[in-house]
Amino acid sequence: MSSSRAQHEACALPVAPPLVGVHRTLADALTAAGTQHGEREAIVDGDRRLSFAEWDRCAEGLARVLVQRGVRPGDVVAIVLPSSIDYAIAYGAITKAGAIATGLNLRLGAHEVAAILAIAPPALVIVDRDAAAFRLPAGVATFEHSELPAAYTAAPLAEGRPPRQPDDPAVIIWTSGTTGVPKGAWFDHRNLESAVLSAGIMSRPYDRKLVGTPFPHAGYMAKLWDQLAWGTCIVVSPAPWTPQSMLHSLVHERITVAGGVPTQWAKLLELPDVGAADLSSVRLGLVATAPASPELIERVTATIGCPLIVRYAMTESPSITGTEPHDPPDVQCHTVGRAQEGMEIDLVDEAGAPVTAGAVGRVRVRGACVMRGYWGAPETTAAVLGPDGWLTSSDLGRLDPDGNLVLVGRTTDMYIRGGYNVYPLEVENVLADHPQIDRVAVVGTAAAVIGEIGVAFVAPTDPAHPPTLAALRQWTRERLADYKAPDRLVIVEALPLTSMLKIDKAQLSRMAALTTDTRTTDTRTTDTRTTDTRTGDGAHH
Repeated sequence: MSSSRAQHEACALPVAPPLVGVHRTLADALTAAGTQHGEREAIVDGDRRLSFAEWDRCAEGLARVLVQRGVRPGDVVAIVLPSSIDYAIAYGAITKAGAIATGLNLRLGAHEVAAILAIAPPALVIVDRDAAAFRLPAGVATFEHSELPAAYTAAPLAEGRPPRQPDDPAVIIWTSGTTGVPKGAWFDHRNLESAVLSAGIMSRPYDRKLVGTPFPHAGYMAKLWDQLAWGTCIVVSPAPWTPQSMLHSLVHERITVAGGVPTQWAKLLELPDVGAADLSSVRLGLVATAPASPELIERVTATIGCPLIVRYAMTESPSITGTEPHDPPDVQCHTVGRAQEGMEIDLVDEAGAPVTAGAVGRVRVRGACVMRGYWGAPETTAAVLGPDGWLTSSDLGRLDPDGNLVLVGRTTDMYIRGGYNVYPLEVENVLADHPQIDRVAVVGTAAAVIGEIGVAFVAPTDPAHPPTLAALRQWTRERLADYKAPDRLVIVEALPLTSMLKIDKAQLSRMAALTTDTRTTDTRTTDTRTTDTRTGDGAHH
C-alpha cells in the first residue's frame, strides 16, 4: 500500500469524465479507474493508504484466488470485515470474479446472520473472526482475513475474467431487520452506475470524503461506481468517534465532504480551536439520521464556511431526495428536499391513490437507483415494487408548497391516541429544536381508555439539567396539536442504535412497555446499551 500522501488538488483539477455509459459492469469501471486515476488516493484507513491503481491490482489478484477457491459467476460471496481497505478490495475482487457481493454488519446477532445465510447462501465468506460479534455457523466455507495479503499479490485475473452483463446482479444489501427478518435488496450493475448521475452536489472530481457509514450499508455498497467515476478518496472515520478526531481528519486529510449527525456537528463547534483550524478545503457538510436545527446549520456555515445539506434514502433506494446548499435553514431542518436527478416521488393513500395537496401519504419512489427486488423473496418484492417501477415505502410524508418532502413517520411507527393519528417523526422534529435536547425519539405504547400514548426518550444536552415533561409538553403544544404532545418522558444517556446505526425503535418500544402507568410521568434510565457513535448515511429518519 502507498505510504505517502497523494497531493490534494481537488479544487484545481479539471473535471474528470465520469465512467458512465462506457462500461458494462462495476468490475470494468474499477479497471478503468485504476488506469484513469492511477496513483491518486482511493482510500485512507488510519495509517494505511490505497491508490486506485493498487486497488485494481489487489482486487485482480484476490479475484484469481477466489476463482481458484471455486467461486463462480452468480455466486454470492459475503464480506465480514471492518470498514477498511481490505473490505474495499474484497468488494472489487468479488465483482471481478463475476460473483455477487454482500456485506454483513459486524454488529449483527446470531439470529440475523442465520436468516441472511439462509436467504442467500454464500459460496464463500471473507471473514475477520476477531472483529465480528457473531460466529459463523459450522460448514460455511471461509476465506480468512490473514490470507488476504498473499492473495493481493497473485497474478491478475484480467484475461480470464468471466463475462457479465449490465443487468446481472452485483450486490445484495440487507435491511436493518428492526421489524423482523432482514431483507436483501439486490442491485444490478446499471443500478450502481445510476448513482453517479443522482449524486448531484454530493460528488465532484477528486473529492475527499470523511465517511463513518459502515461499509455493508447502502451508503457505501451502492455508491462504489460514483467513487470510481469521480476519483473520490474515501477517508474512513476513526472509531470510536470524537470531535477531536473529526477535526484532525478534516484538517490533515483536506476533507471536502463530511457527514455527521447533528450532535457530532455541535460537538465539533464546541472545540476551542475549531475557529482557528484550516477548514478551507471543506465545501459541503451532510446531516445524517436526524434533523439539525436552523441555529446549528447557521453556526456550521459561519464557523466552518460550508453549507449543511440533507439526503433522504433507504436501503431499497439509496438515492431519493435531498436539499441544496442554497436552501434556507428552515428547509434544511424540516424537510428532506426534492427528488434527486433521475428519481421521482409521489404520495399515495393505503389504496394506492394519490393524496390531496398537503395531505400525508405513503412515500413512493421510482427511478434508476431503485432496487430490482428482495433476494429470494418474490412475494415480498411484489408487495412493495410494482410492474410500473414504483417502490412503495413504509415512510409517511407530505409535500410543502415548494415541493419539498416533509417526513412525518413510518406506517409501523404511527400510534393512535384517543382516536387521533400521531406520527412520531413529526413530534421528534419539533422536540429536536428544544435547546435542552441533544437527541430524541418518540414511540407509542398501549394505555387504558385512550388506546395509546406517546413516550419521549431524550438524551439531554446537559445531563445535569434535563428538560421536564411539562416543559416539553408545552413546547410541543405551541407548535403542534395538543394530542401530539408526549405523555411520558424518559431521560437516557444515549439512544440505542441498530446494527445499521438507526435508532432502535423496537428496543425503545420494549422499554416504554415496561411501565404501564398511564399517567404522565417523568423517569430516568441509563440502560440503552449504545456504544457506537459512527454516523449512518444521509437518511433523515
